Amino acid sequence: MEVTIREGVLDDCQEAGRICYEAFASLAARHGFPPDFASVEAATGPIKYFIQHPHIYGVVAECDGRILGSNFLDERSAIYSMGPISVDPMAQDRHVGRLLTQAVLDRAVDRRAQGVRLLQIAYHNRSLSLYAKLGFDVRGSFAAMHGRPIGLTMPGYDVRAATAADEAACNALCISVHGHDRAGELREAIDGGAAKVVERLGRITGYTAGIQYLAHSVAKTNDDLQALIGAAADFGTPGFLVPLGNTPLFRWCLGHGLHVFFVANMMTIGIYQEPKGAYLPSVGY
Repeated sequence: MEVTIREGVLDDCQEAGRICYEAFASLAARHGFPPDFASVEAATGPIKYFIQHPHIYGVVAECDGRILGSNFLDERSAIYSMGPISVDPMAQDRHVGRLLTQAVLDRAVDRRAQGVRLLQIAYHNRSLSLYAKLGFDVRGSFAAMHGRPIGLTMPGYDVRAATAADEAACNALCISVHGHDRAGELREAIDGGAAKVVERLGRITGYTAGIQYLAHSVAKTNDDLQALIGAAADFGTPGFLVPLGNTPLFRWCLGHGLHVFFVANMMTIGIYQEPKGAYLPSVGY
């Protein structure tokens, strides 16, 4: 079987979306977990968004004109993020996943990215092993938390919609915590009305690009993050990611009725700084 890798195009969306749904659903079922995506349509939407996005590079694996899988590289920040990667269950065990992974890593090298990161579902031992073989290091584990909105207001913590005037303060906060900003993602979240900031004593002490699986949050303290989480109208499915190393925040989420959907590992290639504050990663990092 000769597999070729090419850049994804809009006509690939439906088939790549079907494969994404079935790949994640079959994997979850084997381990006794609910699927990440509720339907083929729920998986196709993000795939279409990624393929159309000017700063997200997508590739598909193909054999005899048939799509076998897809992978994506988010290039909006200095640190790139990889995924979601999915392979048709009928084409697995044929090194398709390795080819898709290597294709985007080669792209990152060509673009001189400072690093590449991903979130790997912890129960999938084979992908953990593949990424480690390709040079990724495990940096930490995260719980995908889901449940009903908390509806909490914290006195002294003013949560409001982020505006373009907040970008500099938010980027500076991200640099102080992570050593780099995520300006591209933040700007899109602000333009799309998804970003929020928390102010304390008149200063921005945290922001979120949207409390859900596809977005990240950064804050000075856990209290600032809790204010953002408490104000969220919806967490979506499978929710948002909480560092298990941040035990107080994890316990706080559990104490407010949220539940663990699954656990994921962050894996990185390239530069990495241990965070120096409170944060929630996106599905990328």
